[in-house]
Amino acid sequence: MTYRAPRWLPGGHLQTIYPATLVGKPPLAHGLAYRRERWEVHHPTLGEDFVDVDFVDGEPDKPLVVLFHGLEGSSDSHYARGLMAALQARGWSGAVPHFRGCSGEPNRTARFYHSGDSLEIDWIMARLRARTSGALYAAGVSLGGNALLRWLGESGSKAEFVTAAAAISAPLDLARGGEALSSGFNMLYTRMFLQTLKPKCLAKLEQFPGLFDRQALLAARDLYAFDNVVTAPLHGYRDTDDYWHRASARHVLHDITVPTLVLNARNDPFLPGEHLPTSAARAVTLEYPKEGGHVGFPTGPFPGRIDWLPQRILSFFDATGGTCGAPTGTELCEAGVHG
Repeated sequence: MTYRAPRWLPGGHLQTIYPATLVGKPPLAHGLAYRRERWEVHHPTLGEDFVDVDFVDGEPDKPLVVLFHGLEGSSDSHYARGLMAALQARGWSGAVPHFRGCSGEPNRTARFYHSGDSLEIDWIMARLRARTSGALYAAGVSLGGNALLRWLGESGSKAEFVTAAAAISAPLDLARGGEALSSGFNMLYTRMFLQTLKPKCLAKLEQFPGLFDRQALLAARDLYAFDNVVTAPLHGYRDTDDYWHRASARHVLHDITVPTLVLNARNDPFLPGEHLPTSAARAVTLEYPKEGGHVGFPTGPFPGRIDWLPQRILSFFDATGGTCGAPTGTELCEAGVHG
């Protein structure tokens, strides 16, 4: 399934913003209803907390697809609704777990969420494995894609209860992605994230006075400064540089044994194409179309559609690891490079 961007929507920024804001939600809202479960967490590291999971219930014994959302995303994000609607049409089940603080209610502990949160992914996947009778697939978008890849790589063969996985627009190199989001037009995305992150963190300070420096938080104007004040120290990293280096999924791509699609557009504003990895384990398919933006991939005549992405994910799952005509093996699509 080769992606081709519509001529009327040129460039990575338009291919990112338009699907998320103007075409993403209204066409997908009709007929899609979630059922929410709250899972209580009792864990020595994850704490005494909860995770809210939104489900689409399919037919018994048909596959379940779990989707891990992106930074400040949720089950209402355009990509989540698109994939869940496609699953519903197939009679498959879907699950969208919310990272801490993203389900509409603050979580109970000082913990938040981050791009390398493989421990959280592991806890959720273990719960889903115990209650799933059919095939279990996993997908992650942006931050959720990076965290999923970290879990797949760190778990190795222990993750093979997952039939196949897909990571979409994951920031595989967090440092290069952070640099890209810290200047020019990309500051629009940074400001959008900080508009919701900062109030959540101020509320967290009300729960846990002195947890981090309030004035430094308010002064943060980019994700580097925000991660230095909040994300890194809250989750055991020395500082932003340490976090961005150690949490990047590029380090574990050679350790993944589950058939996995890594799909990134080369014109993604969040991670420029020149920083995309060119090799991975044989189980991993690297697919880097020239266009698509960040979790965009719109198609068709105006006003367009955003059904290409869920179709691509599910076609990969149908092939349980094959893409671009290859049944298995690392393959860098549209670049002619094979692992």
